[in-house]
Amino acid sequence: ASAAHTSTADCERTGKAVTKLILPDIDASSLISASVMAAPCALAISKLSYPETEQSLFTSEKNIKVACGDEQNILEAASSGASASIGLVANIAANLIAFLAILAFINQAFSWLGGMVGYPEITFQLICSYVFMPVAFMMGIPYDESFTVAELIGTKLFLNEFVAYQKLSGLKSNRLNGLDEVIGGERQWISIRSEVITTYALCGFANFSSLGIVIGGMSAICPVRRGDISSLVLRAMITGTCVSLVNACIAGLLFVPSLDCVQLFNVSAFDAADGNIQKCCQDLFKSTFYNGTIWFEGPWGSVPNVNASFFKCCDCCGLSDVPVCML
Repeated sequence: ASAAHTSTADCERTGKAVTKLILPDIDASSLISASVMAAPCALAISKLSYPETEQSLFTSEKNIKVACGDEQNILEAASSGASASIGLVANIAANLIAFLAILAFINQAFSWLGGMVGYPEITFQLICSYVFMPVAFMMGIPYDESFTVAELIGTKLFLNEFVAYQKLSGLKSNRLNGLDEVIGGERQWISIRSEVITTYALCGFANFSSLGIVIGGMSAICPVRRGDISSLVLRAMITGTCVSLVNACIAGLLFVPSLDCVQLFNVSAFDAADGNIQKCCQDLFKSTFYNGTIWFEGPWGSVPNVNASFFKCCDCCGLSDVPVCML
């Protein structure tokens, strides 16, 4: 059982690397650290989920046999690895398309059924937001954002992590583009800390759509244990989900987000007593230049409505005597 859980964790690490290639908006450092953390956490939780009651055959090195590949040198190994990855990437892309279609079908079905009782706005995501909201809240997500994160957790568990990461990528893109936090009662983005916690929570291969992949892959390695694998795969999925959630909790405890000046300017009343406002305004002034018109360099140059933030900084906080504000 422990071996089954460990193999699931190995599959998780492969999925994370490919996820980064498909969705570049997802934080790479969080994915890498979550993948590294998954291995020891999977071993620990698998021992709790299915404790060993007999002496393991692998306590001695003489019982461990590691198969070697047929490659003769590093170039041949690199070529073989690249060729082998083509099928993996194609399989992930095909699954992503298929499960997006399934999600659209499920939402249409729920909407039709809900419309019969006067609630056509019912969707799969809405149901997940209520079912998994306590889980998201206990991970450290603020209450007003926990429903959105719960949707992503449900999407990952019942569909796959690629669909969930795609939705998380959209939320991050909305935040970077300066969209309002809530439009029409629907949250458009979540905080940076919540994004990181969610990245850890979604970092896993444990979902219902992967059960067949796990059974098929591991049965090919050991056909005589197919029955045992099939009987344990659901427990392995639950264990893998717990691994991701535990890692997310640890990330929530340790992560300290850097100051997001763009978000602060969008929600702040520019209080003169706010030290963060002072710091962000000073950073904005350092990026400001004047050659007949005011323009901004660096990251500030691509921020929407940066001129409005600039003039607000000049008007508040006792910064009107800053040279660039006197132009």
